Amino acid sequence: MTDNAELVTAFTELYGTAPEGVWAAPGRVNLIGEYTDFNDGFVMPLALPHTARAAVARRTDGELRLHSTDVPGGVVQLRVDELAPHSGHGWAAYPAGVVWALCEAGHQVTGADIQLTSTVPTGAGLSSSAALEVVTALALNDLFELGLSASELAVLAQRAENAFVGVPCGVMDQMASACCTDGHALHLDTRDLTQRQVPFDLAAHGLRLLVVDTRVKHALGDGAYAERRAGCEAGARALGIGTLRDLPYDGLDAALDTLAGSGADESVVRYVRHVVSDNARVEQVIALLDAGDVRAAGPVLTAGHVSLRDDLRVSCPELDLVVSAANAAGALGARMTGGGFGGSAIVLVEEADGDAVTKSVLEAFTSAGYATPGVFPAVPSAGARRTG
Repeated sequence: MTDNAELVTAFTELYGTAPEGVWAAPGRVNLIGEYTDFNDGFVMPLALPHTARAAVARRTDGELRLHSTDVPGGVVQLRVDELAPHSGHGWAAYPAGVVWALCEAGHQVTGADIQLTSTVPTGAGLSSSAALEVVTALALNDLFELGLSASELAVLAQRAENAFVGVPCGVMDQMASACCTDGHALHLDTRDLTQRQVPFDLAAHGLRLLVVDTRVKHALGDGAYAERRAGCEAGARALGIGTLRDLPYDGLDAALDTLAGSGADESVVRYVRHVVSDNARVEQVIALLDAGDVRAAGPVLTAGHVSLRDDLRVSCPELDLVVSAANAAGALGARMTGGGFGGSAIVLVEEADGDAVTKSVLEAFTSAGYATPGVFPAVPSAGARRTG
């Protein structure tokens, strides 16, 4: 659906009355800082122009009716007072989980009719689920006058995904969708949710950030993500610290020796090395952006990919091919972004080289016999907002 008018018309035809408003929440790419958010670490996402949009009207009878223009099937009808975690509902679990989380937190949500549509690619590691959660949370916050801040809505949306849907994600995706601003990357400390909007005007520097969607679908509910989270927590316990955030980068080598000497699993050692070094890479990129040296962030992105590939082992051949082909064609740097096992990579390029690098990546995929990837520029965009 291309605009609010179409969404309003679809809502009206479906539910027999006009919505009370339309809201939008974006997907995101993460510039640097992967698998750090559930370790109380640092992340640096930016919002995409791609959004989930919701036309919504309140109900007072406890009914929750959900429909998506993007998914075959009719209206999903639920009772607010009967919502329960891990009860299925497919895509509808994301908005339903937000209603559940709001009610669990003591907010009065007496039902709603919701019509959703999204331009955020699903399964591409661009947080399509967080966009659905945040747009629902923002609409209900406005309509029921709950008075919650953007950060509070993000935390509730994360709770919906953790406790209701059952994916143990950190808070980065929801915070990015709720709090990012146009033309900036969001430097987020996931421990206390302090945030800083870091100017990230690539065009002004003659640069472009490409997103390459490998078309390899990932599903984070399959246990691989949870296994890595558990491994990170095991590493922190073995080191006697609360979370891996508490381990400074200059103490990493000694900590890895301690872990190895204590008989920790080899995978735990690798996970700890990735998280602590990626926290340091976030701080490195911040310093470069503050100094106006955006180009120098390229090699840091590539170093982040190597760590995700070798230490965390969440890459895949298609993601590795994006990085190697792009860098061989003159990109400044590249890395997978998001949870991995498929999804997307980002590539930092000179504006003048963007088309040639894209062509090289496409040709590399063709030569390898892979499906043609989707490539588009990541333009730092606004977070969740009311649009109608």
